[in-house]
Amino acid sequence: MRFARRIARIEPSITLALDERAKKMRAAGRDVISMAVGEPDFPAPALVRAAAIEKVQSGDVRYTPAAGTPALRKAVAEHLSSTRGTPYTSEEVTICHSAKHALSGAIFALVEEGDEVLVPLPAWASYFDLVRLAGGTPVLVPPDRSDGVRPDLAALARAVTPRTRAVMINSPNNPSGYVFTRAEIEAVARLAIERNLWILSDEIYRALVYEGGEALSPVSLSKEARARTAIIDGASKAFAMTGYRIGFLAAPKELAAAVAKLHSQTTGSPNAVSQHAFQAGLERHPPEMDVMRAAFAERRDYLVQGLSELGLPCARPRGAFYVFPDVSAYLDVRGSVGFCEELLESQDLVLIPGAAFGVDTHVRLSYALGRDTIQEALRRLQVFLSAKRASPGSAGLQPGSASSSPSSSSSPLAGHGNHPARSKNQ
Repeated sequence: MRFARRIARIEPSITLALDERAKKMRAAGRDVISMAVGEPDFPAPALVRAAAIEKVQSGDVRYTPAAGTPALRKAVAEHLSSTRGTPYTSEEVTICHSAKHALSGAIFALVEEGDEVLVPLPAWASYFDLVRLAGGTPVLVPPDRSDGVRPDLAALARAVTPRTRAVMINSPNNPSGYVFTRAEIEAVARLAIERNLWILSDEIYRALVYEGGEALSPVSLSKEARARTAIIDGASKAFAMTGYRIGFLAAPKELAAAVAKLHSQTTGSPNAVSQHAFQAGLERHPPEMDVMRAAFAERRDYLVQGLSELGLPCARPRGAFYVFPDVSAYLDVRGSVGFCEELLESQDLVLIPGAAFGVDTHVRLSYALGRDTIQEALRRLQVFLSAKRASPGSAGLQPGSASSSPSSSSSPLAGHGNHPARSKNQ
């Protein structure tokens, strides 16, 4: 059976493969703990749920404009104007089925066959495949070697070629929780202005920042930066509305209109109930959001301390709900995929290999789960690492020396995470 070539460009998801394996193990009666989930373990705020019920009971649940309801577009524009420090209008907002939907719309509207998109690592794996689906090449720029999470701005600048169309940033970052500094955002904006690039700024975790401060958006810097930035955001993370599937793109009105035009022919209008619920959340700040953020901060501190006690180097995340420790001292030729496979089989604990995010020396742990569960997960990880240290030949690699070779062909995850993208290692 023949499929379009674009399907072959998509890499199988390491995350989904591990999740499927964990579900089979649970079905067989094993007590599996998953720290793989990128989903808040809180319900959506009460006023959001009430608004959804109200909309359903009204009976007025019908198609909306492809760009979203005027009321929600206005609410998003007002929200952006107050949180990003620069005025937005409804014409500059397109409502989408999710942040991923908004991101794919922006990429398909901007990227032509043969274009390149710079992606500072570590980065969410979907970035790579969405660029490929549009016919472009994701150029993966390794992080600063000091901690494996900071962007290497000099390498980013060297990676620009005449074919570079855009740079994609994510702050707070998935998988590391790293928040770009003002100087780093300014450097990205300066590069984009000087080299005539678009900035695709994934700000889905923006409201989940700890210790005060904020995750600065490029649009807050200058009119020039704002004119070439597309903000990607949505309700899933900060509002715990993952299943509602609602997000938005905010960009110059020409790009916002182009994305709405694309979506009018591919997905139609966004979910009417979810739009109404999201509008309620934007217009009246739900107190549950502050409670959730405080709980995440407490869990983060507990998990980072636990990893430190296990001897795993870990940059302290300022945002999102992930930590990204360096496990290179425990890796063999199978890299982070082999590490996570072995951990799942021996301890019934699911982590995500750093290979999925372009950094094979690390693994991702989510703290979007209760403290008692985190405590048990740390205990299982301690047992696993102790066994690795005690087993001659099972690890033995020095930090940073893990091979980037594909997984063994006998592995059910074989072939995952090996992204055929141009990588800049200068």
